[in-house]
Amino acid sequence: MRKLKKPLDKPSLSCYNVFVGANGCEVPPVPIPNTEVKLTNAENTWLVTARENRTVPIHYPHTLRYADFFVTVFIRKDIRDMKKNKILSVVICAALTCGLMTACGEASSAADDAETTASSEETTAAEETPSTVALTNESAKLLGRTYLMDDTLWCGFSGTGAEFEYTGSKLDITLIADSNYSSEGNQARAAVYVDGERVLDEMLDEAQQTFTVYEGENKTVDVKIVKLSESANSVMGIGAIELESGETIAPAAAKAHKIEFVGDSITCGYGVDDEVKEHHFSTSTEDVTKTYAYKTADALDADYSIVSASGFGIISGYTSDPSKKVANQTLPQYYDKTGFSYSGKFGGTETPQSIDWDFEEFVPDAIVINLGTNDESYCKSDLQKQSEYVDAYIEFLKEIREKNPDAEIFCALGTMGAGLFTSVQETVIKYTEETGDEKVHAVQLPTQDGSKGYAADWHPTEGTHQDSADVLSAEISSVMGW
Repeated sequence: MRKLKKPLDKPSLSCYNVFVGANGCEVPPVPIPNTEVKLTNAENTWLVTARENRTVPIHYPHTLRYADFFVTVFIRKDIRDMKKNKILSVVICAALTCGLMTACGEASSAADDAETTASSEETTAAEETPSTVALTNESAKLLGRTYLMDDTLWCGFSGTGAEFEYTGSKLDITLIADSNYSSEGNQARAAVYVDGERVLDEMLDEAQQTFTVYEGENKTVDVKIVKLSESANSVMGIGAIELESGETIAPAAAKAHKIEFVGDSITCGYGVDDEVKEHHFSTSTEDVTKTYAYKTADALDADYSIVSASGFGIISGYTSDPSKKVANQTLPQYYDKTGFSYSGKFGGTETPQSIDWDFEEFVPDAIVINLGTNDESYCKSDLQKQSEYVDAYIEFLKEIREKNPDAEIFCALGTMGAGLFTSVQETVIKYTEETGDEKVHAVQLPTQDGSKGYAADWHPTEGTHQDSADVLSAEISSVMGW
């Protein structure tokens, strides 16, 4: 090897490979009187027995290897003079700069790719995360007058609930009771239907219960949750629906028409599941789906809303003593409310009658009023009381018309006695004369005669309810052109 004409005071910076552990550059150790060439730094000997290649055992981006190549080639050449050294330094710097810039670009690209991948993984994880969906107008078809509180749909009146299309393979429903869950005979009764089949019929005797109502093939099914018992004795809540990845719920399709029913124990389905007339009231034997109201709506392809309470009337609730009016059991005072209950509270804090009902939530095409059976226990044949009944009924019709300006109204009576039906007819005539409103009709329902039995406390059986539904459906269909 040729010696430099002039020894360097110290090894040139260009002699150092900037990559840690790479081959050292060789410089004669002048003026030491040893002609053997020494290395300025130790060679890489890591895994020397395992590797023939004695470079650093890590992966470099190709651009860095190219830069290393140029540096090594130029450094290993003979250095002729300082002028050439300067040129060499410039070339080395340029090579290094090029290599490092390319490497940085690739590192940045890799970082961007990593960020994109992470974002994609986060999105996928979000899609796979279970969700909780409260029952609202956006997720279900709400049945009757309901109230949403803290993601729980509260139900008071008979027939309230929700219906939706569920897509998935397993559905759990959580039902929440009010404080009456330990009071036998007053607990809320609920049913769940899947594709029209009743799969659950439960008395809510615990504060909260969760039921699996569908489990099987991954498909879309219709799910309907219905409160079978009335609001006077208890209310219930339906918890938010827990959905796994890929599962969905959507509102069930609306039916062709809408009917609102306003009534008393007959409309509630009092005792319909207990065909022993000597037996008495229990929410466990109420089932609104077996009443004339539910059957009429079903026959006419109509969605329904029911406003009813056992023992209630227009001017008086049921009384065993005609001299005593039960004025606190009159339905008109609660017509604009979400419900009525003696002790049941939504969420343990709100009584149904303290919450105003938004009449825009359900706009009926037809309204059926079936009130007068309990008033008869007070009025009997007393003409003055009957006149009071007529006057109060007219005022109630005015309120109903104010809330429902376009509905056809049907005033029905007769299932458990037609003693006040002439007063109902008088009400319709006087109301029409006074207001000019001709969209009000009187309908006499067939009076039970025992041929189809009697339910608890002489209430109608399902068979008798069907007779009433047949007559009422025909009348509504005739007037409405359905």
